Amino acid sequence: MLDIDGTLTRADGEHGIDPRVFEPIRAWPEPVVIATGKAFPFPVALCQFLGIEERVIAENGGIVYVEEELAVNGDREAANAVVEVFRERGHDLGWDGPDLVNRWRETEIAARLTVPEDALREVAAEVGLEVVDTGYAFHVKDASITKGEGIQTMAELLGRRPDEFVAIGDSENDVSTFEVVGESYAVANADAAAREAADHVTDGVHAAGTMEVLDALR
Repeated sequence: MLDIDGTLTRADGEHGIDPRVFEPIRAWPEPVVIATGKAFPFPVALCQFLGIEERVIAENGGIVYVEEELAVNGDREAANAVVEVFRERGHDLGWDGPDLVNRWRETEIAARLTVPEDALREVAAEVGLEVVDTGYAFHVKDASITKGEGIQTMAELLGRRPDEFVAIGDSENDVSTFEVVGESYAVANADAAAREAADHVTDGVHAAGTMEVLDALR
């Protein structure tokens, strides 16, 4: 199981995925699962560009897709309520221009890291939701929906056990996954929560750390 942001991305300050990971992922002999906080279309597109089977956990476990089976866990109605109150209190989600981050999001809402975190968390708590900091955005979501739950659903759809999977990630939204898979790796740039929860921490950062794990597993 591979996270995207912070895990497959470049470490040189440039945006985008490090192209060095393309061939190892494409050639991997076992099922590869892309698990991310991004909206559903993004990991699907990544799988298509890589030329691998579309095995996707999106929106931090809110959506699971594999072998034409689609599971949508929850909706964004409560998150929309958070956004409405947040705006009434004089704030916005922080995205410039068209909000492509949330345009296709179905089960949660993501805000830019520049928004007032305490105010966002306060409003989310009033509605009964949580805020997860992935290092790339604040995700307003149902606490019961996690990547860990997503990988359990994925494993069931694939006829496998969660502990047959290896997970690589970098932030607190990967902790729930690390808790259910057989072996977990945090890349060296991971936040404290991910590093503490992982079985191993790589020497390399971002995609270099992921390549390190893939090389070792191979």
